[in-house]
Amino acid sequence: MPGLRPALTAAVAAGSVALVAPQAYARASAHGDLHPASSRRFMPADAALILGARVWADGRPSRFLRQRVEAGVALYEAGHVELLVLTGAGHNREGLDETEAMHRTARELGVPEEALLKDPHGYDTRESARNAWAVGINSAIVCSQEFHLPRAMWLCRSVGLDVQGAYPEVLTTRWHTYRGYIREVPATWKAALEIARDAAVPTDAASDSR
Repeated sequence: MPGLRPALTAAVAAGSVALVAPQAYARASAHGDLHPASSRRFMPADAALILGARVWADGRPSRFLRQRVEAGVALYEAGHVELLVLTGAGHNREGLDETEAMHRTARELGVPEEALLKDPHGYDTRESARNAWAVGINSAIVCSQEFHLPRAMWLCRSVGLDVQGAYPEVLTTRWHTYRGYIREVPATWKAALEIARDAAVPTDAASDSR
């Protein structure tokens, strides 16, 4: 049918645009506030919010998790922050403590105990942001991989944090990194729906939930 192919093409194009729309918005909203951890362009913030990730069975942090801690330490050493918030699952699916692995790594990298705050109840990014807000942190530099940060920053802003994003520079691109970018498309859709849902809650109720 002559008119079927153009209509199908248009439908596929529209579907593709809709699929990536939340990720495109997240990236646009992060523009100008997202830098490598070594950058000098950061504004001072109350804390670096270092997001949890996988821990190996022997307690060692995964590559991604160690890179996140290293990014936070770089911010601390550069004087952009005076506090590192180590937020993740204190008891993850494997029964391991992400924040303990983060804490041990930060101490090994020379960060003093008084500059570290563990949050073992950061079971997802938005919960980590809420927990930081609840202890009086108003501005934060979120530390994660580049592919994760636009969504993470959007979630942090949705609970009232003034945020920037710091990512470790990746010297070699691995399959896990490619997979991370792919995974962010549906994950950002989920975040958009959560943010929209909570925005519909009356202000007083939303405040009580924090």
